[in-house]
Amino acid sequence: MKFFNHYKIASLIIILALLSCNSIEISKKNHHATIYTIGDSTMANKPEPDKNPERGWGQVLSRFFKDDVIIKNHAVNGRSTKSFKETGLWKPVLDSLKKGDYLLIQFGHNDAKETDSSRYTNPQTAYRYNLIQYVEEARSKGAIPIILSSIARRKFNEQSTLLDAHGNYTLIARLVAQELKVPFIDMQYLTENLEMKYGKEGSKKLHLHYEPKEIDYYPDGKKDDTHLSVLGATEIAKIFIAEIKKQNLPLAKFIKEK
Repeated sequence: MKFFNHYKIASLIIILALLSCNSIEISKKNHHATIYTIGDSTMANKPEPDKNPERGWGQVLSRFFKDDVIIKNHAVNGRSTKSFKETGLWKPVLDSLKKGDYLLIQFGHNDAKETDSSRYTNPQTAYRYNLIQYVEEARSKGAIPIILSSIARRKFNEQSTLLDAHGNYTLIARLVAQELKVPFIDMQYLTENLEMKYGKEGSKKLHLHYEPKEIDYYPDGKKDDTHLSVLGATEIAKIFIAEIKKQNLPLAKFIKEK
């Protein structure tokens, strides 16, 4: 009788183990991709989305991918290629990366802060080597890096000409991508086209332009030509998705069909 009970218990353990394995396999089949993002405030998640009109374009990215795609947005306000590492934000991302994961890398806005030694990087030297390090370390985990240039700032002159705001950072990002054979998406060029399409006045809608008392979140008003409104973040996410398709990158197979 005791033998029979032990047999029943052993059989039950085996059945539970098999069910657990099957559950894990089903979970793996249902989960097709994980996309990590590292960058600055133009990409980062913003607090209080029910009240706050600001969005990072990485914050709205999930709506364009299939439901089985996980997006882990690690972009943080104010970070450069230097400070993202030195403040300890890169290590947990690197530790989490697995074979087949994707890593979107977009820095430049804060690397250009010449008056802040904790963030500034020379584009030809430190910025270049930081990008190389991100790529090589991501690849060491089997992840697939993609380099993106920074999005454009709304910087129109009196003649309604959109001016460059990023100097050599975009060029260096492109050259690193070419050197390391990494996919490159020139978000500066693509978003410059977006700004010009909307025009000097219309492009305010892409950013945070509010008169005093126009909205509760900014009672004193707001004039911000760098950060994005819901419309701006959504338009930029659409641009990214379109470019993934245009370049026929492997990530394109995870994009949600219309």
